Amino acid sequence: MNRIEPRSGVAFERPKGAQLTVCDPEGSQVSDLLAYNAQDVREVISNGRTFDYEETIRLGRGHRLWSNRSNPMLTITSDTVKRHDFLLTPCSDDTFRHFYPDKPLHRGCFGNLAEALEPYGIGPDDIPTAFNLFMNVPVDGESGVLTVKPPLSEPGDTIVMRAEMDLIIGLTACSAYDSNGGSFRPIDYEVSASG
Repeated sequence: MNRIEPRSGVAFERPKGAQLTVCDPEGSQVSDLLAYNAQDVREVISNGRTFDYEETIRLGRGHRLWSNRSNPMLTITSDTVKRHDFLLTPCSDDTFRHFYPDKPLHRGCFGNLAEALEPYGIGPDDIPTAFNLFMNVPVDGESGVLTVKPPLSEPGDTIVMRAEMDLIIGLTACSAYDSNGGSFRPIDYEVSASG
């Protein structure tokens, strides 16, 4: 397994058919995931298309994550947590100013993703809503109010996804206080040739 240290991020390529395993090694840690078509980075993961075609906001095993061009990008093949978020954008320095004015400013997942993806020609304006692995965001059925709660993931919990096209992946160990129950931990990941 490769390790993403707390409050940092990485980017890497992954061929069609490859498997990506993301593990929460210590529990209660969120990981923001982005996916881009490696042949044309203007094709990018889309929460709206995914909700539309999968007909749910509760994504897990068997669901696909779709692009802005209505193509499947990733299929979830295994999921031990069954609670992830695809509503909220990556945390940023503006997020910290808004929600944590009494805490030290941090560039957040947005800044970490922007730096990691920059060598692939992907700029800050190309960063969409991330698929937030292990993030626990209950939605009130009556009011529609969102609440960010600590993740339900326990040490060693994983999600496994298969690439449906050649991809560039951005992945973080989230930096926001609420997302992680006030603590910051690493994220582990592994890419295998097929799955």
